[in-house]
Amino acid sequence: MHFDVQDLRDFYYRSTMGRSVQSVLRTRVKEIWPEAKGQTVAGFGFAVPLLRPYLQEARRIIAMMPGPQGVMPWPADGLNASVLVEETAWPVETGHVDKLLILHGLETSEQPSVVLDECWRALGPGGRALFFVPNRAGLWSRSDRTPFGYGRPYTLGQVEKQLRMHHFAIEQHFSVLYQIPSTRRFWVKSAGLMERMGRHLPRFLAGGVFIIEVSKRVMNPKGKAVRTEVKSQLGALEGLSRPAAKPVTWYCDRHDIRALYRGC
Repeated sequence: MHFDVQDLRDFYYRSTMGRSVQSVLRTRVKEIWPEAKGQTVAGFGFAVPLLRPYLQEARRIIAMMPGPQGVMPWPADGLNASVLVEETAWPVETGHVDKLLILHGLETSEQPSVVLDECWRALGPGGRALFFVPNRAGLWSRSDRTPFGYGRPYTLGQVEKQLRMHHFAIEQHFSVLYQIPSTRRFWVKSAGLMERMGRHLPRFLAGGVFIIEVSKRVMNPKGKAVRTEVKSQLGALEGLSRPAAKPVTWYCDRHDIRALYRGC
């Protein structure tokens, strides 16, 4: 089940809790990927809050939003970089994306396997992707006040297994959003402290969201190698030589004066 794009915009840009979540996620993304100079950066789902830090330095920015969710213009202060796409057919050439962010795009999809295939196809050699998925054991997946309460929550083992099945190599993983998903002033003000404390806790306990960084893994060709041997060596000019010309014998009549002038 996809969250509506208007509700996502209101949560991340117009609510105190949403702005706090945006700050936490964006800070961790900048720690993982400090720069993207000259690279193509793409996002799927509702990744626009995380794409903004790369607007000035990236060669190209693409914010892909699935059809069931809807699309909105982004950024508001520049040329539009958002596009409405089919989950199973992105308007991106194969191997052209250097960095890919998936936020509210995997757990809400009815075809997560096909979405992962598109992620793998779009990434170029050496490309990296960040997946943000709700933690099944966390509080955020149990609250319908946030977008993380919709869709399919995961355990860390489940999401990593699914990523490996689609030929991604797991580079590292994190857990974030240790704050309580509440709009009460006390919990909102203590969000920063709880995030700093949460970094010292086991990743699978209380974090509301898992962040998994993966790289594209290209499989070696399968099948048995066939070795072909040449029984005899071939000459470099074999087949090109011509047989020697036979000598030409001239028979001339000595009484023929004209033959004498021809060299006989």
